[in-house]
Amino acid sequence: MEYIYAAMILHASAKEINEENVKKILEAAGVDVDEARVKALVASLENIDIEDAIKTAAMPVAGAAPAAAGAAPAAEEAPAEEEEEEEEEASEEEALEGLGALFG
Repeated sequence: MEYIYAAMILHASAKEINEENVKKILEAAGVDVDEARVKALVASLENIDIEDAIKTAAMPVAGAAPAAAGAAPAAEEAPAEEEEEEEEEASEEEALEGLGALFG
């Protein structure tokens, strides 16, 4: 996660997301830098429009409410299963909300 945060910091400060800059941020944060992970991060972000990704991450989860409504009849048959699904959906929504906060 700290590798992604490093890339986000670079993006927010209008700096180039490259291996050297990512390493500097991670080292400044006291992270034991894994060269392979840094290379993989930089390579995976090469053709990504980060602004577009931020906007997409900030959008509400499409279809979340209909999925919950469709699961309602199954709740009578398997309440424990529904509770697990609700917890998973809630944690996914929280994660997306957290990403939205990080991106703007």
